[in-house]
Amino acid sequence: MKETKLFKNIKNIIEALSKHEDSSAIEVLERIGTNCDSDEVRSLTASALVNRNTPESLSIVILSKGKGINDMNTGVAMTTINDILSLQDKAIAMKILNDAAGTDIDEEIKETARSVQALMALS
Repeated sequence: MKETKLFKNIKNIIEALSKHEDSSAIEVLERIGTNCDSDEVRSLTASALVNRNTPESLSIVILSKGKGINDMNTGVAMTTINDILSLQDKAIAMKILNDAAGTDIDEEIKETARSVQALMALS
């Protein structure tokens, strides 16, 4: 997506939601941003959720099918993984990744979580 005025507005909205203290901002980012047709918007939204670094926001990008690290677009998935690896405080992300093995979720999601967990151990 080119840096059009509309895209700049979308980026500003996503950035504002990522900084908003209310947890309802997480719901908006998940419902609208991670379900968007645009790879760029999904990538920005996933980054915003990672940067919030809360159990709720990280669970969305780690444990949700078709979102974040499990996005069908490899660019979106890799950007999300890089954002997770770049976190200053990785404790919450690591806990969610560790807990993923014991949850009743799709096996593909578990495999991706294990791969990201291995990358985090190396970083």
